Amino acid sequence: MTPGRQGKPDRSRRPAPRKQGPRKPPAQDPARRVALDVLRAVSERDAYANLMLPEELRRRRITGRDAALATELTYGTLRAQGLLDEIITACLDRPLSEVDKVVLDALRLGAYQLLRTRIPPHAAVASTVDLVREETGSHVAGFANAVLRNVSEKDEADWMRQLTPDAETDPIGNLAMRTSHPRWVARSFAEALGDKGAELEAALLADDTRPAVHLLAKPGEITADELAAITGGDPAPYSPYGVHLPTGGGDLAEAEPIKEKLAVVQDEGSQLVTIAATNVPVDGGSGGDTRWLDLCAGPGGKATLLGSLAATAGVTVDAVEKAPHRAKLVERATEGLPVTVHVADGRDPGLDGGYDRVLVDAPCSGLGALRRRPEARWRRQPSDVADLTRLQGELLASAFGLVRAGGLVAYVVCSPHLAETEGVFGNAARRAGAEVIDAREYFPGVPLLGDGPYVQLWPHRHGTDAMFVALAIAR
Repeated sequence: MTPGRQGKPDRSRRPAPRKQGPRKPPAQDPARRVALDVLRAVSERDAYANLMLPEELRRRRITGRDAALATELTYGTLRAQGLLDEIITACLDRPLSEVDKVVLDALRLGAYQLLRTRIPPHAAVASTVDLVREETGSHVAGFANAVLRNVSEKDEADWMRQLTPDAETDPIGNLAMRTSHPRWVARSFAEALGDKGAELEAALLADDTRPAVHLLAKPGEITADELAAITGGDPAPYSPYGVHLPTGGGDLAEAEPIKEKLAVVQDEGSQLVTIAATNVPVDGGSGGDTRWLDLCAGPGGKATLLGSLAATAGVTVDAVEKAPHRAKLVERATEGLPVTVHVADGRDPGLDGGYDRVLVDAPCSGLGALRRRPEARWRRQPSDVADLTRLQGELLASAFGLVRAGGLVAYVVCSPHLAETEGVFGNAARRAGAEVIDAREYFPGVPLLGDGPYVQLWPHRHGTDAMFVALAIAR
């Protein structure tokens, strides 16, 4: 801890409890105000920043530079939370858990401004102290001021030298700290990559970078070239239906192709795995390839692409979603497409079998999409994986029971964790007596796909989320 100045009490040591009473009128600082409100919603209610922030910006009519600053502060603080907490802890004489949650969120916001933006230190400290004063009163504002002044005595590089594990003796811990990932997440990446050095660093750095927005040009409605021309984006390098938007492209909800339902926001990796599931030849059956099943359809992104492709091929799609509110999202997303939504548990949906193709886009840890959901890296725990793999195995058993002989089961998760990918699928395919096929053949033009038979996409290799896909033919 940085000691207080001689002769003066170090107010970072003893934060006073909150008191009721008059507050200083709030400062007019809309960007930081909305950033703190989103951070609070994430920490107190497990809200999703990528859903709440755009809503708050629209509701408060925050646009332009203020909206850009609020976005940077919100996502940047969430991505760096682990590092920020280590630094704040070093400036305290007590566990972080004993700091008021609202004050802690404000301290994270202030520390991020001090360490990772060009905002002048006095402005970063003063604006954060104003927020704390507005929330909790002047008595706690002094505590926040003292902590942030201690934080500001070193830059990020100096704090890193003080707090980061040695790269020689603890390479994973070193990279985890430097890229602000929990150690267990960094270890799971290392195991999937088979690397603890340069490639692991590249993967974690890419995962810690704000991603570009990808759009899906709905097949049959608009081409990728047309969508790119309208939006000012670029056709995606691998998906024939994908468009990459420039950073800072404004409010997507107001974009004409989105409002007209010609396009939806969808990562290129999600597009590629869905396309692969529809391109594998299937044999046998009666009447050809006519019935597809999306066994875990909510909130409807892949069901939209499946339905669009089905419409051009004379195929029907059944989409299963357990949660009623998510099933309604699937219905809205697939309106006008040959998709029937069923509110049911994918492990026992009560449907007649004999499907030609079954897509299992299973619930997972989401470690492959941390760059889009930065708060998830701190929300997930290693203990979550065991329950998830059990559920994934049960869903795969259901899928192999519902597909016809000669039909395809495609298993997709947005995670590189080996237990959720190769482990669970390999076991399920063996139990079902299915033939695992090499998925790489169905990703034409996509480089660096490894040795197969599975495909693991990566942000640092492919510019996509870390999507995994495995394919098997039922026997």
